[in-house]
Amino acid sequence: MKTKKLTILKVLFFLCIILFIAIISLYFIEKSIGNKAVYVANAEVRIRVNEIINENILKEYSKEFDYNDIISIEKDNQGDIVMLRADTIKLNYLSINVAMKCQKDIKDLGEVGIKIPIGYVFNNNIISNLGPDINIKMRTIGDTKVSYSSIFESAGINQTRHKIYVQVVSNIRVVIPFNSSDVEVVCEMPVSETIIVGKVPRTSVDLDLVH
Repeated sequence: MKTKKLTILKVLFFLCIILFIAIISLYFIEKSIGNKAVYVANAEVRIRVNEIINENILKEYSKEFDYNDIISIEKDNQGDIVMLRADTIKLNYLSINVAMKCQKDIKDLGEVGIKIPIGYVFNNNIISNLGPDINIKMRTIGDTKVSYSSIFESAGINQTRHKIYVQVVSNIRVVIPFNSSDVEVVCEMPVSETIIVGKVPRTSVDLDLVH
């Protein structure tokens, strides 16, 4: 009886050791895969959100933005440029539309999710399409921010190139099984490039291009 009990205790002891080793191994494997999965998920979300933002900027500004309607050039009696003034109401209208559409599209995509094979996490072409899918969910944190910037460059004698850029910033919460992370996606795109004939006084530019 003693021998039998001793044998059972030895078996239980070895089973406990094996179970402990298995748990530790799974922990380190999960931690290793989890970190890589978060990195890959963040990269995929950046790509998708950038596509959403670029698409909405192109769609909105290509049909609604006209430089001559947005920017008015004021001259003095001698015909010299004294002021460039922006239609901030129109600019704010465009930026609000872009922000709202981006948030809606990101929300719609986040509810459906992005599926990637777990083999893709290992960055190996041979196994990139293998394994079960990881479902990436996302949602925006706070409001999508839209702002403008304006750049003036010399374009020749008495000519100035005026570029207007729109920048969209969206903070995204990326959620994968058992993990999550926050990602800031920044996308900047030129929406206008115009040659202005005449010297533009740097101290008299009133664009107020911030939303």
